[in-house]
Amino acid sequence: MQQLQFPDFDEQLPILNQFILGLVDAYQSGRLNSWDKLDEKVKAFFTPERMEQTETLVLGWKKMASYSDGITLTHVMCVFLGVYMMPEFQELTPEGQQIAKWIVLFHDLDKFHIHGKKDTMHAFNSGALTAKLLPKFGFPITGKYHELIDSWSKLTTHAFVASGDDSAPKPDNQKLPEILAGIDELFGKDTPAALITKVALLHISLNIDPFYPTPAPLTEDEVKHFITPNLFPLLKVMMLGDNEGWTLFYPEDRQRQSECAVIAFQGFEKIIGLTPNNMESS
Repeated sequence: MQQLQFPDFDEQLPILNQFILGLVDAYQSGRLNSWDKLDEKVKAFFTPERMEQTETLVLGWKKMASYSDGITLTHVMCVFLGVYMMPEFQELTPEGQQIAKWIVLFHDLDKFHIHGKKDTMHAFNSGALTAKLLPKFGFPITGKYHELIDSWSKLTTHAFVASGDDSAPKPDNQKLPEILAGIDELFGKDTPAALITKVALLHISLNIDPFYPTPAPLTEDEVKHFITPNLFPLLKVMMLGDNEGWTLFYPEDRQRQSECAVIAFQGFEKIIGLTPNNMESS
């Protein structure tokens, strides 16, 4: 395999990667067949020592895992499990698969999980944190990165529209042109780091399930302008994986979500003007 021009997830996080491969084997052999069993495995793997080790690499990991008895941590591992088995993931290039793994790692990193409250801004917040962490793994940055990262991060985390009642604020999609252009200034256009950050930021931006509407769905015009051919396959894998992360062990919900997602993504492909020839990941 040709050497990647960006950090390899499997090499940077080999123990985590092997753990996920073990989950895949256990699931496919029928030994892992419930959320509770997955939760047990995740808690056994992430000992206090391993949590500390992970935190040194992925700042925010302990906070993410601290809510609601670690439900988001187990969810993220379930997303990894679902993604590794997903045909759409297998169809990506080797480079695309590595990018997708990084996306899963970061997508919910700055999410809180509190009963009765919705974290509608977690995608924007996780995207901002992702942009700060990627250089620590060795992802290339532009000459403007250090000058712009703090102001860009503030722009992104403050890009919300406050509600008039007690409901959660919504992402302000009117700020997306400036936010997405800023990512290109930080990392370069369509680079792995830019794609990872953009997908983390946009991973709840499309309505693919009528039972779980996104807080601020992109309009058709926004989809056409913001979701590029290089971005779309990675966003699709992430969003399908996010579904798997909650429904993998619940066949009826999983089937319903899958059917809804297939229809939704076919519509987005038409909006973007994608054909099989231009849907290959970077």
